[in-house]
Amino acid sequence: MTAGGLFISFEGIDGSGKSTQVALLTDHLRSKGRDVVLTREPGGSPGAEEIRALVLQGDPDRWSAETEILLFTAARRDHLERVIWPALDAGKVVICDRFADSTRMYQGMSRGDLRATVDRLHSLMIGIEPDLTILIDMDPAQGLSRAKGRQGSEERFEDFGADLQEKMRSGFLGLAQEFAARFRVIDGNRAIADVATDIRDAVAPTV
Repeated sequence: MTAGGLFISFEGIDGSGKSTQVALLTDHLRSKGRDVVLTREPGGSPGAEEIRALVLQGDPDRWSAETEILLFTAARRDHLERVIWPALDAGKVVICDRFADSTRMYQGMSRGDLRATVDRLHSLMIGIEPDLTILIDMDPAQGLSRAKGRQGSEERFEDFGADLQEKMRSGFLGLAQEFAARFRVIDGNRAIADVATDIRDAVAPTV
């Protein structure tokens, strides 16, 4: 466990059902008596939420991939300092909806060959990986349909379209192989309750 607590991240393409499953796992662990901090990225702290608004809203070409990497790293550092590290030091379970693997994908690989830049900044300014990463694998077309159906204001990345979703799915599965020790891949193309059961089973050995 990281720094006395347990750090769990959720990853997946847009519309994969991450937020729903994050909430269900949080409720499940709290019902078992665990002290859980539920958070998200980008965001999770006041400063990071301000950066979230900058990167998730507006025209798809608003920022270059290089600029996004700097913005996401700044948001993640503030999130770590103000939320994640204090919670882990207190022995709590931190469940985060997206973490560094999303930056490795969206900015590092899917929008250019910038993975090395992402990793250098991560090593320099972040220096922590989750203890366990749940990857909800979803058909890209179905995920995009779900994501666009939300009709929210934070759809800048969804607006890049199906091609990016396809690249993201392939890339996340690649990360699951690269970091096999901490990744658990869950089939998200099923009923919510069935997905939740598999996630609880994957998490059980760590809690």
